[in-house]
Amino acid sequence: MWNQVKTVLLLGLMSGLVLAVGYFFGGKTGLIFALVLSVLMNFGMFFWSHKLVLLMYRAKPASKSEYPHLHRMVEEIARKADLPKPAVYIIPTETPNAFATGPSPKKAVVACTEGILKLLNDNELKGVLAHELSHIRNRDMLVSTIAATMAAVISTVGRIAMFSGVNDRDRGVHPLALLLLVVVTPIAALLIQLAISRSREYLADESAARTLKDSAGLANALNKLENGCKAHPLHMGNPATSSLFIVNPFTAKGLVSLFSTHPNTQSRIERLQKLKF
Repeated sequence: MWNQVKTVLLLGLMSGLVLAVGYFFGGKTGLIFALVLSVLMNFGMFFWSHKLVLLMYRAKPASKSEYPHLHRMVEEIARKADLPKPAVYIIPTETPNAFATGPSPKKAVVACTEGILKLLNDNELKGVLAHELSHIRNRDMLVSTIAATMAAVISTVGRIAMFSGVNDRDRGVHPLALLLLVVVTPIAALLIQLAISRSREYLADESAARTLKDSAGLANALNKLENGCKAHPLHMGNPATSSLFIVNPFTAKGLVSLFSTHPNTQSRIERLQKLKF
């Protein structure tokens, strides 16, 4: 329950940041511009981004004849979660991972890498699939799209203001304040976006465990996937899409590791182990 409340509060905070940036740079006109830009970007990303992601990772439909066991698992978990069975895709990489995407439960997709099918046993794989179907049931594609789009709007408006030479002296705005807003607000938006992403991961973990009435499978899977991704990090795609995956498939070093889209894996495992059914 707390993760859902936290998401609403963070989205509200980011919405306020979008409107504040728009108003600061252009008054009422800027406010309207920020709103329109946010709506248009949300609409496009929500309905078409899943196709771009599947293309980016060279994902192909998993045929029932080649992957009958995987299809049975997805169908069984979808039934327990009271969801339509999503389309099943395979990503040609040894990096062990999985993600869910799609604009609605009826048009959802679950994609598994070849590596995850080799690494996990049935109980662990069920935990991962339940996690991904929980993202679908919790409408996390919508939540993450809104958060990412609002962060993009803030950055875009800031760049427009910077490169169009906005003159705010007549409005009593100090140039240093303008510079700080251009630099600081995108960082603030990113931090809020990352907090939302981590909150939704915790929620999907818990939802998956409650759907299966078992937390051990997912907990063991997370441990294996964390180590597997370190040994075989993903070399295709874009790190900007890392929030889609159940664990970060890319190598994070230095300061980049501080801006994580996922909670600490050990923390996720400990939370799962504390669940009661």
